[in-house]
Amino acid sequence: MKTFRTILITFISFCILVITVFFLIGYFRPKPGGIKIDTTTAASVYINGALVGSTPYNEFYPAGEITLKLVPEGNENNLVPFEIKVNITSGIQTVVERSFGSTEDASSDYVISFDKNGSENSGLVVVSRPENAEVEIDGVSRGFAPYEDSTVNPGLHAVTVKAPGYADASMTVSTVIGYRLTFFAKLEKGISSEETQTMPVQTSPPDQDKPYVQIQNTPTGYLRVRSKPGLAGVEIAQVSPGDKFPYLDEDVATGWLEIQYQGPTVASASGVVGWVSGDFAKKVMLSSTSTPSAGLK
Repeated sequence: MKTFRTILITFISFCILVITVFFLIGYFRPKPGGIKIDTTTAASVYINGALVGSTPYNEFYPAGEITLKLVPEGNENNLVPFEIKVNITSGIQTVVERSFGSTEDASSDYVISFDKNGSENSGLVVVSRPENAEVEIDGVSRGFAPYEDSTVNPGLHAVTVKAPGYADASMTVSTVIGYRLTFFAKLEKGISSEETQTMPVQTSPPDQDKPYVQIQNTPTGYLRVRSKPGLAGVEIAQVSPGDKFPYLDEDVATGWLEIQYQGPTVASASGVVGWVSGDFAKKVMLSSTSTPSAGLK
């Protein structure tokens, strides 16, 4: 019995010694995560307020949240600096890219980051600015941002984010089992690919007896176009008082009107349709001097 107790104490002491050695050499410390930063013009990189280098920048940091600030160097064109909070994930590289402009509207950026999702699946989240931008995954429209798929196949995926009045943002990302990839895209104001490919709704003079929807004055100066009738619908666009759009349907329960917001495009044969509140829009007959707005947005 005494021999067994001696052996047990010796074994426990050995285990404690091994664990201590591993701890001292950092075996159990969390692995750092990488951050890769690219910009359209050279910029000074600040991490948590400290200057750490210039772009292009590629370094490792302990896992956790950091504050990243990018300041264009030289800056003869008065480019707007960029600041954002970024989550560094152990063993994973976070990617940040910034296209500087003289205003925030003329700038764009994207951030690709990861966090563990606690499952054996790979996940994908797409967040946009402006909100409710259309999301395409591998060439297929999946709805509007914020978009989330908790069971996306691991591997490479082509992600495109687009919104009327903004330039598209496209990126190929790689999803990983056990992690949720978040793709944040801030779009630059400009002409989208769909707008450059928009075709008129009608190639011949419109039927004067066909009703159109005219947007009325609103307290906000604009009217939201939603994906379905009622306030539960996702906002997909905003229209202005006086705009006219082809009328498609009316929801009797809510009084909302369905319009052809945008004409057919190469990417979408049916174009973009949406719903507007009947309180701030009415059906009208298109006069010979009026032109519908759809297809020209």
